[in-house]
Amino acid sequence: MLALHKSEDEQFFTEWFDYIPEISELEKQYLDRVKNNYLNVLENASLLEEAVKMVVLSPLLDLAGFYRHPFYIATEESIEISEEIIIYNEVNAEETKEIIKGKIDVLVLQDQLWLLIIESKRSSFSLAKAIFQALTYMLANPQPKHPAYSLVINGEDFQFIKLIKQDKPMYALSDRFTLYRRENELYKILNILKNIGKALS
Repeated sequence: MLALHKSEDEQFFTEWFDYIPEISELEKQYLDRVKNNYLNVLENASLLEEAVKMVVLSPLLDLAGFYRHPFYIATEESIEISEEIIIYNEVNAEETKEIIKGKIDVLVLQDQLWLLIIESKRSSFSLAKAIFQALTYMLANPQPKHPAYSLVINGEDFQFIKLIKQDKPMYALSDRFTLYRRENELYKILNILKNIGKALS
C-alpha cells in the first residue's frame, strides 16, 4: 500500500470548488454537444475504447487551453486492468461471474497533471483502480515541491485528485461527476480544469 494519507480538511483541495469562473454561453453550447455526442456513441457503439478520448476528453482539453503553451502532452504506457462482475440472469434465475478487462491510458500535462482514461467495453468500469494508479504516478512527480493533480475518467464518470508530496504525502478527492445527471456536469469539469490550469501555469 502506498504511504499516503487522505486529507479530511476541506481547505486542502479547494481548486475543484472554490473561485471557479463561469464559462461562456458558447462553451456551454459546445459542451452540450459533447455530452450528446458521447451518449449517442454509447447507444450505438459496442466498443468505447477510443470514444472516451476522442469524443469527451479532447474537447475538454482544448477548451481548457491545455494544447497551448506552457502545457505539453506526453503519453505513458497503458496498464492492463480487470474487474470481476456478477451478472444476474432473470431467465435462469442464476448469477454468473464475468471478468471484464480493460486498460488505463495515461496522458501527462506539464509533469503535474495526469489524465487517466479507463478504456473498456463497459464504460461503467470502476474508477477506484485508476485512482490508485494515479496516486502512484503522482508520487513520482518530478516536481515534489508543487501540488500534483489527476483527472480519472471512464467516459461517463470523472473524479479529480490532488496530491501534495512533502514530509507526509497527502491527497484528497473531489466529488465524482457524471454525464448521467440532468444538468451537464461537463460545465463544472471544464471550470475545474481551467482552475487547475491557472494553478499550474
